[in-house]
Amino acid sequence: MLSFGIMTLNKRSEQPYFTELAKRANEYNINCFRFVPTDINPVSERIAGDSYNPSSGEWEPAEFPVPEILYDRCFYRNDSRSKQCISIVNWLKARNDIQFLGYGLPNKLELYEILSCSNISPYLLKTSPFTGADSFINSLITNQPCILKPASGSQGHGIYYIEKTGKDILVKTDKRNAQVSRSFETEEKAAGWLNKLTAKQQYLIQPYVNLSNKDGQPFDIRILLQKDRNGAWKELGRGIRTGRKGGIVSNLSAGGSNISFKEWVTQYPPSLKSFLSDELYDIIDTLPAALERKLPPLFEMGIDIGVETNGSIWILDINSKPGRKTILNSQPEKEEELYTAPLLYAKFLAANKEMERRTNHEKTISN
Repeated sequence: MLSFGIMTLNKRSEQPYFTELAKRANEYNINCFRFVPTDINPVSERIAGDSYNPSSGEWEPAEFPVPEILYDRCFYRNDSRSKQCISIVNWLKARNDIQFLGYGLPNKLELYEILSCSNISPYLLKTSPFTGADSFINSLITNQPCILKPASGSQGHGIYYIEKTGKDILVKTDKRNAQVSRSFETEEKAAGWLNKLTAKQQYLIQPYVNLSNKDGQPFDIRILLQKDRNGAWKELGRGIRTGRKGGIVSNLSAGGSNISFKEWVTQYPPSLKSFLSDELYDIIDTLPAALERKLPPLFEMGIDIGVETNGSIWILDINSKPGRKTILNSQPEKEEELYTAPLLYAKFLAANKEMERRTNHEKTISN
């Protein structure tokens, strides 16, 4: 049987998703395992993790070798444990006897550099690195707000709205239960706060674009793409994420909610609806190829797209480890497809590797 390992930094995270996936694994002749990268013994290279038992329907403690196919669902933070796990995962990615479903994406600044030279560039917000508090403050223009966010951030954490209003500098950020705002009366105080905020990780700067609906709620379109059983990109679904009134982000982790794309798009006249449809399909057709021309193979991606009131479309974020709540909440009929897609693609990878092995074997015999 094919061995399939799910890597996570916390075995309690995404438990329903991992369990639903594992329930279906036996049907595809796949043994499913779950582990944290630090569970790997560096000497024996065996793992003290969990194995899914299809008979009991439970995850059970087990020791096993590194699985043939790995599904990386590690969400790293800026801590020593994450850094240790990153090193282990990079070591695994360098091995020829192991395949990853997808090899992930670089940070947002590197992504911007890659995509700004592609056909996707018209959909990108101008992005520049945060290089220091003084130069950033000097670049602020009164009543022209900007967004400051981590270059490697995810799930809407650590995103700040910053605006110069007269002599003051206003800062706002969305927390799960409320929005927090603060006004700095002097540039020195603002610089002190910025230096402290940006000391431990890289940040980037983007212009603020008002992407709110008529009720003043920020919203975006989340489109989930995955590769199918033949290795071809396919849209799994799309939905609308809506944040709190007056908020900055629409992420579910910051208190957002969902509606279906079909319900949302009915508010637009036919001409604008047709324009939006064409633009979104253009992005879906173009983006994966633009990324994989420059980067190692991917398996899935969540594309977050903002729409201004005039119909302008912006790619806000691309996530190689997307969640599924938006699609499951707005299109529950997609459930079975979402839970089996990683297994089917794993079978495709394994079959391709076996075919490559046989071809190389035949070449060796021929020589």
